[in-house]
Amino acid sequence: MSGMREFEQLAVEIAREAGALLRDRFGTDFEVSHKGEVNLVTEVDLAAEALIVSRIRAAFPDHIILAEENYSERRSGSHIWIIDPLDGTTNYAHGFPVFAVSIGLEIDGELACGIVYNPMQDEMFTARRGAGAYCNEKTIRVSSTAALDKSLLSTGFPYDIRTNTNNNLDNFREFALRAQGVRRAGAAALDFCSVAAGRFDGFWELSLHPWDCAAGYLLVREAGGRVTDFRGREGSIYEPEMIASNGLIHEEMVAVLRHTASLTSLS
Repeated sequence: MSGMREFEQLAVEIAREAGALLRDRFGTDFEVSHKGEVNLVTEVDLAAEALIVSRIRAAFPDHIILAEENYSERRSGSHIWIIDPLDGTTNYAHGFPVFAVSIGLEIDGELACGIVYNPMQDEMFTARRGAGAYCNEKTIRVSSTAALDKSLLSTGFPYDIRTNTNNNLDNFREFALRAQGVRRAGAAALDFCSVAAGRFDGFWELSLHPWDCAAGYLLVREAGGRVTDFRGREGSIYEPEMIASNGLIHEEMVAVLRHTASLTSLS
C-alpha cells in the first residue's frame, strides 16, 4: 500500500482497533503512574500505543513513528506517523468518557492524513490533504459564527499549571469575558474535531506536542477553518501554541491573545 487512500484506510482500521481496546478497558482496574505531578499515563495508553505501532510497522517497516509514550523523539524521514494512543488520559483514568485515538501522517514535511476516533461516541473523524474532512464518512465544515461574542470556544491547560506562570489562566479569563462560552473538556484531539465539525467556533491552547495536534490541524484546515500560532502566523505541529478557528473569528482571537500578552509584559 502506498496511495493516500490506502494510508487513510489503514489508519482508520488501526484507530478503530485501538479505540475498541480503550473502550473495553474503560472503567476497569488498570495501573496508573505519573510522568509529572499531574501528568498521568496508564497501562492502557501503553497497550494502545503498542497495538498502533505494531500494525504500522508491519505494513510500513521503513516509516518513522512519533508517539507520545515510547517514541517521543522526532527523527527524520519522508513518512512520519504521529500518534496519540489515548488523548485524554486524565479523563480516562478518572472514568470521564471524553478521550480519543489520534493518528496523523506527515509526508515530506506536510500533513497528509489525519484520523481521530472517539470510541465512546463511535465517531471517526478523517481528513486527507486536499480531500476535505469527514465524520463517519459525512462531510463536516466549520461554523459560520462571525463574531467572538457569539462564539463557543474551547481550551486546555498545561500539565505544569502549578509551577509555570505561562499556564493559560490569563488567556482563559480574557476569553471568558468576551465569548459566549468557554469549555475545557480535556482532550485536544476532540477539541480540534469539534472546531472542524462546527460544534466549537474556536480553540486555543499552549504547551502542545505534535501528537496532540497532527490530525487535528489537518481536520480543521480541510473543514475550511484556520490554524495559526498566537501571532496569526502559519501554525506548525512542532510549535507549542496554536489557535484553531472557523476563520471568521480568528483575528479577534489573535487580538485577545495579543492583549493578554501585553498585560503580562507590563506586570
